[in-house]
Amino acid sequence: MIDAPYEDAELLPATRRALLHRLATGQSEGRAPSMAGAVTRDGHLVWSSARGELPGGARAEDVQYRIGSITKTFVAVLVMRLRDEGLLKLEDRLGTYLDTPAGGDATVAQLLSHTSGLAAEARGPWWERTDGALRPGLADLFGDHPQLHAPGRLHHYSNPGYALLGALVERIRGESWYEVLRREVLEPLGMDRTTLTPAAPHADGWAVHPWADVLLPEPAVDTGRMAPAGQLWSTTADLCRFAAFLTGGSYGTGRGGQVLSAATLAEMRTPEGGSRAPGQSGYGLGLQVMQKDGRTLVGHIGTMPGFVAALLVSPRDGIAGVVLANRTSCFEAVGVAADLLATVADLEPRIPAPWRPLSEVKEEHLELTGPWYWGAAPFTLRLCGGGVLELAPSGSGGRGSRFRPEEDGTWTGLDEYYAGERLTAVRTAEGAVSHLDLGTFVFTREPYEAGEAVPGGVDAAGWRAAEGVRQRVSDGSDQR
Repeated sequence: MIDAPYEDAELLPATRRALLHRLATGQSEGRAPSMAGAVTRDGHLVWSSARGELPGGARAEDVQYRIGSITKTFVAVLVMRLRDEGLLKLEDRLGTYLDTPAGGDATVAQLLSHTSGLAAEARGPWWERTDGALRPGLADLFGDHPQLHAPGRLHHYSNPGYALLGALVERIRGESWYEVLRREVLEPLGMDRTTLTPAAPHADGWAVHPWADVLLPEPAVDTGRMAPAGQLWSTTADLCRFAAFLTGGSYGTGRGGQVLSAATLAEMRTPEGGSRAPGQSGYGLGLQVMQKDGRTLVGHIGTMPGFVAALLVSPRDGIAGVVLANRTSCFEAVGVAADLLATVADLEPRIPAPWRPLSEVKEEHLELTGPWYWGAAPFTLRLCGGGVLELAPSGSGGRGSRFRPEEDGTWTGLDEYYAGERLTAVRTAEGAVSHLDLGTFVFTREPYEAGEAVPGGVDAAGWRAAEGVRQRVSDGSDQR
């Protein structure tokens, strides 16, 4: 559980003070009526605090704030559950399942990754500040130019796109997207303080005058059909639970069983092709991906009138930072969340788990390990748990990847260039391993090993020293 004790769970006093100082600085410089922050490490809430005015007697981690577009990640989880159950395919057109006046030609994956080409905002007036009753049906979401770009062409953030995904969930499940979310995600993860409308204690949303320290209340309307794009309210404690789940850690299961598999969560964290946005390294399936100070951070940022929210996770460190503020355009909240995460990661680096031998191993897997050569470039192949193979360059460059074993005796690439590519151990008639075939690339046990494995063949004279090279030149054999 996220708040259960574990060995060395308590942060050092210096770390706690550094976290408080960063949160206090963010609240002061951001001129936020209140700002709440929290950090989770390896699935455990290790720090939380708040600055500014909170509802009387409320604990910082229990105060609700509107979380804006972080709602989209929750909707994405619901869609991925439908995919994992075989009720839809990511490559299917939305129009296969939903009668919609716009967006029907985009695939489910394109809607999840904001590459559908749909307009960024719903038809006016300003949907975040007006009652959802103004947009009762899907046709009411779109203005005169709903499709701005061809589906799949580029990344263009679309709020109506996620309204369509919420409608897709409702169409397949046969009930409101929020009721599905509550039953299938919130309850299993123990997120009792994440709701569609505010539940006390909650913060009020404010605008702050740009040139004077005075406030103006912001409306908190029910956005109706647009709710899947940014309606939810939550707390730092609940979002820490969600962050721990997104990393595929110990909090991936709960009262309702497994919400998503670790493999599906990893898929969501992988940037989709072409889905690049300013300040990001990409956008996955409902998750923003960004680089900061050498770390890959995944999560989401959310804004609504009167509120800003940030949830950022470093899967490598097993640490997440969450910040909620009740001021419109409090852009400092995002930097504070990233800094809270980095503070714990830098001051208290992760202690690695003890090394242990594999619980089981297959001989045909073990014999593949060790050095291999793509042409003359050296690589090593290691065997990891579950029969996973890890290919890594031994020299100054080259492509590496991990490979998942398949029932037919091959392996499927999981990372980067080789993602989805097939690795095959090619054997001789006697059953010995001849070479590896990785998407037609050949790896041999010796650099350009003689034989029939290397396409185009290998010079019969083999490797030669400098004298042999000079002789060929002097003979004129290489000249034209």
